[in-house]
Amino acid sequence: MTSAFPPATYKASFTVADEATARPAVDVLTEVFFDGDAAVAAFERPDGRWDVTVHFAELPDQALVQELVAGAAGPDVIENLTFEAVEAKDWVKASLDDLVPVPAGRFMVHGAHDRNRVPANKLGIEIEAALAFGTGHHGTTRGCLLLLDHVLKRWAPRHVLDLGTGTGVLAIAAAKATRRSVLASDIDAPSVRVARDNARLNGAGPLVQVIRATSFAAEEFAEAGPFDLVLANILANPLRQLAAPMQRHLARGACVILSGLLTPQSRAVLAAYRARGLVPVRHLRIEGWSSLLLRKTN
Repeated sequence: MTSAFPPATYKASFTVADEATARPAVDVLTEVFFDGDAAVAAFERPDGRWDVTVHFAELPDQALVQELVAGAAGPDVIENLTFEAVEAKDWVKASLDDLVPVPAGRFMVHGAHDRNRVPANKLGIEIEAALAFGTGHHGTTRGCLLLLDHVLKRWAPRHVLDLGTGTGVLAIAAAKATRRSVLASDIDAPSVRVARDNARLNGAGPLVQVIRATSFAAEEFAEAGPFDLVLANILANPLRQLAAPMQRHLARGACVILSGLLTPQSRAVLAAYRARGLVPVRHLRIEGWSSLLLRKTN
């Protein structure tokens, strides 16, 4: 893959006391800086402390980074927060090489360097090392995969939609598990290209149709629907706004898996979908993030 980044990139690094402090900082930085803009990684040191590193494609707003880190990890952490320019040639790969494969039910998300570590009884989903987000290490992605596994143990959906697909990990998981076609959409053109590449990489290219769409108005939604399973790992506010248009594209008894929301935000999101006839079935909480499984009442 040819890098789209300039000859130099930028790195911010800091150390915190423990994992409980590192996770909120990683979550905040991941949410603020979109995939392609930054790669966030956290690793435990031999002394029990955690190093957090953020590689940026462009010179970051240092004041913003300081504010985010102070708010998530405490103002004292700013004293050891450093910024430096680094070579760009494999900054994301360096961030991901030490990440271990992530199991989620029947699925295991891994990098190219861990292809041989996927057990025979798992469906491996390989995400290119050049991608910084949607690798399965975030609590929202893992929550969606766990709920998808739960659904597939009980039922075989025929029409599946992955809304806001990002790297395509959820669409690939659904396609490989069901061997059925999956429609995946994203508003971001680079994400559409990435998802298509990843689908081909995982042998799911013929099954995953990836489109760029900003709303349900695209004709592909009407052609592929009504959907009996929708996966949407986005953010709380867009999820609330999508409740009404999504409901119109759901089949009777459809299941909907929602994530990308902090646990305190789940009540408002649930209320929006309850008002459209969807009732909660399961609620997973992972690392402060919520993943919801809803079913459309008939």
